[in-house]
Amino acid sequence: MKYKRLTKEQFEALHMEFANFLATQSIDKKEWNAIKAEKPEVAEQELDVFSDLIWEGVLTGAHYLEHFSKSYIFLFHCQEKVIKSIVLKALIPEVDFMTREGLQWLSDNMFTETVEIKIGQKEYEEERNDAIFNLIQQGAILSDGQLYLQVNGIIQSS
Repeated sequence: MKYKRLTKEQFEALHMEFANFLATQSIDKKEWNAIKAEKPEVAEQELDVFSDLIWEGVLTGAHYLEHFSKSYIFLFHCQEKVIKSIVLKALIPEVDFMTREGLQWLSDNMFTETVEIKIGQKEYEEERNDAIFNLIQQGAILSDGQLYLQVNGIIQSS
């Protein structure tokens, strides 16, 4: 398995896609139930293959990630060959970016000496999708890129 197995909830949400996946292998509901009962290891392999297919599609389509912690916000733009990053760090210990108040504080203090901004870019050290998956495993979430684009636009214009 290349990534990780989907959760029960994710499988339930993707019920129709999984049925179609099985159908492409000429496995109907009756046969799937028989496989689960008689060859659980084969059923496990099918779940793993389907999970990897879903992850591969999601990761290939991923362009932006965000990771928030108390004192840091990491914003990533995942391009084809490189990943760009903007890291915002609160230099005041009381600030908590995990709260609405912390985000408001950031908005009010973005270009003061109380916020450190670092911009970076690097080529992927591994396959692009593997790098994105590793960031997700570390707590990053997929994003529409609005925050990255907003912050990057402000940085570029200052």
